[in-house]
Parts: sequence; structure tokens; C-alpha cells
Amino acid sequence: MNDPHLRHHEILTHRPEADTPRHATPLLFIHGAFTAAWCWEEHFLPFFARAGYTAHALSLSGHGTSPGRERLDSLSIDDYVNDVALTVASLPASPVLIGHSMGGFVVQKYLERQIAPAAVLMCSVPPQGLMSSAFGMMFSRPGLLKDLNNLMNGGTVALESLREALFAQPVGTEELTRFYRLAQPESHRALWDMSMFSLPRTERVQRTPLRVQGAEFDHLIPASLVSMTARTYGVDPVIFQGMGHGLMLERDWQQPAQDILDWLQASGL
Repeated sequence: MNDPHLRHHEILTHRPEADTPRHATPLLFIHGAFTAAWCWEEHFLPFFARAGYTAHALSLSGHGTSPGRERLDSLSIDDYVNDVALTVASLPASPVLIGHSMGGFVVQKYLERQIAPAAVLMCSVPPQGLMSSAFGMMFSRPGLLKDLNNLMNGGTVALESLREALFAQPVGTEELTRFYRLAQPESHRALWDMSMFSLPRTERVQRTPLRVQGAEFDHLIPASLVSMTARTYGVDPVIFQGMGHGLMLERDWQQPAQDILDWLQASGL
């Protein structure tokens, strides 16, 4: 990474073994709010490396070990999009983009500017923004919304709130505690951008082939909003039964991973 902007950004990379047939198109994974590149290294990066893809996961500015934590609240969605654009420019070939939650929104905003070989939106903030999700949580899960606000401001939340936010399937207390320790605050500005100030121009996003995934028991981005995203882009949603918002961390993580792999291969990627 020669660009000074990216020199100190955290980018986790898994490459295929020497004897594994390689695909020419790399993958770039973009995390959601409150997390960083680590969420992809649990399962997805090694899975796709075994399948022959060079798989990268970027920690956006202010996340993980990337610079900018001290000015996190000033970071906008455009700042995150610039992180993605500079990372894409540093790779030897244009990657497939896979974005989760806020990362899916960032991917949509990037696709306003550039066409990618393909993109996957996992439990993504819809192009219509966060407001409908926030209002839904206000009435159905006010305690969870309060805890997310605490986390956004650097406060503490109960482990059970993290479980409720991310998981519908069993997860051990030790593993949940580790995820909690890796969680972090999020930029207020970015959340406002996703709510109303920086919504995607959907007609430009549609130029890139899209896969839209969601989860049956997602309390943050409900399956109904995932279906709305899919309708907006003229594709069919894939909703994983019995799973929650953290698709890449759930016990059955291989289901969404295999769906992406099958879709890429069917698309000639």
C-alpha cells in the first residue's frame, strides 16, 4: 500500500495456498458500525482463501487499528467511501465488494462513483436510510436501541444486548465476551449521513451486479428492509432462516458464505 492515506490502515489479507487454483478477481470486505476488519477474519477470509480467492478486509478510518479514532465523530460516510476507493486502487485488479450493515451502505455509496465486478450487500442499511430501522427499534426493542446509543458514545452495554443485536443462534459467553471487547464506538456523523444526509443514487448503484442477503431474526436491519433494498435494485433477496444480524459470526455462517461463493461462480467470477 503505497498511498500515504492507506499506509497505516488495517487491511487483513488471506491468500490461497500455493496448490489452490486462484481466481483473478480479489474480494474486499467492508465491516459495519461498531466493528472492524476482525469480524471477517473469524470465518469468511479463510473460507474464501480456501476457495481460491485473495480476500481482503479493510478497517475503515477510526476503526480497528486504522488511524482516526481520535476524530471518529467527525468522520463521514464519504470518508469511509474514500477509504474503500483508495484500497480498491491499490489492488492489482478491481475486487468484488462485500459490505455488511453500515459497510453495505458504504459499498452502495462507492458504487455511485465506480462500477465493480460485483457486490454483495449483507444485512445492509437500505438505500432509503436508517430512519425506518430506528423507528422500528424504538417501538419493538427500546432497550436495545438505548444500549446501541450507549455503545456509540463509548459507554458499556450488557453482554445480552450484544447477543440480541447480532445473534439468533447459540453463542458461547467466552466468544461473546471477546466480541464485546473488540466492539467500539461509531461516528455520529456517519450515522446521520446514513439516516438522511447522504443517501445513495440508486440508479448508479444498479450498474453493478448485486447480491442482497438478510437474516430472518435481524433486529437491526429486519428482513422486510432487506427485501425493500432488493426491490429497489431489481433483484431477489436471500433471507437466511434462523439467523441474526451478524451473519458472518453466526454458528451457520457457512450458509451465507456458500451463497456468495455459488453466486460468484455462477457469475463467472
